[in-house]
Amino acid sequence: MADPIAATITQLRNIQARTGMTIAQLHAAVATSGASKHGEKRSWLMERFKLGYGDANTVVHFIDKPLPDLGGGAPTAAVPDPDADPLATLYTGAKAGLRPLHEAVMARVRGFGAFEESPKKTYVSLRRKKQFAMVGPATQDSVQIGLNAKDLPAHPRLKVQPPGGMCQATTRISSAADVDDMLTGWLRQAYDAAG
Repeated sequence: MADPIAATITQLRNIQARTGMTIAQLHAAVATSGASKHGEKRSWLMERFKLGYGDANTVVHFIDKPLPDLGGGAPTAAVPDPDADPLATLYTGAKAGLRPLHEAVMARVRGFGAFEESPKKTYVSLRRKKQFAMVGPATQDSVQIGLNAKDLPAHPRLKVQPPGGMCQATTRISSAADVDDMLTGWLRQAYDAAG
């Protein structure tokens, strides 16, 4: 008769190898997803990390429960190649659930025209003749957008930065609703100014 504990340990190790994340990191990502029910969490893992039904179900099963010893818990897969997917290094662990917000912002900016995306260690620089914006995770709950545009109107969502910095203002978003026409207008103003 097969040992069910050994089978579960093997399954969890394989999940870590396939995703390149520890089970704890996957749990942290689920926590930021907004999913509240077991089935919602399972579906989110299946969609976001391309896990099968059984693997996603097992990950969710162990949320808020002690994990068996997985031999250090470190994933055995290689660290994501930043040249292949630079966002994979920015949006990992507890910040993995923020990647759709980043991509929503980028979809708006791509509608403006040509520009260069230059991944840095903690953000992506957006450039034309000069940098016009920066986009990257701020906390596990928000994405920060730096805006390099003078004469932005005063607004509670904008935080004015000290002179001489990389951007004149920053704003943070924490939901898809924050990627609105107002934010798009500020990004467009910065884009146009970088001509």
